[in-house]
Amino acid sequence: MLLPILLIVTASYLLGSIPTGFLLVRIFLKRDVRTIGSGNIGATNVLRSGNKALGLVTFLLDMLKGCAAVWLGPILAAVVLAGPLDLSMHRNAQALAALCAVLGHMFPVWLGFRGGKGVATGFGVFLVASTWAALAAIGVFFLVLLLTRYVSLASILGSAGFPVFAWLLVTGPRPPFFIAVQFVVAGLVIARHHQNIRRLLAGTESKFGAKKPA
Repeated sequence: MLLPILLIVTASYLLGSIPTGFLLVRIFLKRDVRTIGSGNIGATNVLRSGNKALGLVTFLLDMLKGCAAVWLGPILAAVVLAGPLDLSMHRNAQALAALCAVLGHMFPVWLGFRGGKGVATGFGVFLVASTWAALAAIGVFFLVLLLTRYVSLASILGSAGFPVFAWLLVTGPRPPFFIAVQFVVAGLVIARHHQNIRRLLAGTESKFGAKKPA
């Protein structure tokens, strides 16, 4: 079992670590997104470059690399093991791929392990692994964003809600590792928002669409 695990870890991490926001801003704006706003490479900070299209494309590509990792993980395991996986093994392979893809996005080897907060990639991995739970979580995200205009708060509450939705909506076998990864990924995303949490508590967090004073 060691070889399929190593393949899933390596492939998923490398997929997740593709710094899409960094590359898009570098290619199309000739700038380093890490010098803009929060210095983050994710979609929200790409939006601060003033190019909404690049922000949207960054979100979609970050989401899709998460989807690709979780789709590929069980395939790699099945090829190495020369046979189909049962549902429990399939979900464990998905969970391992999900965790490594999110870690790759947060800590990309190409950028000195300084990456994004994992919201879009986290949504992508669970859109494949736990579709209805991911859709419910993104629903919470948009509802909170609509009501408060805080992207960070929407991300935090959407992430916190995901394991709950997964517990309620996922049917069939739910291996302990599969469940644990849902909580770990949600916790990682929330932890990456620690500075936003401080600003939210202090009342200094920026709202989506708000212009900063000159």
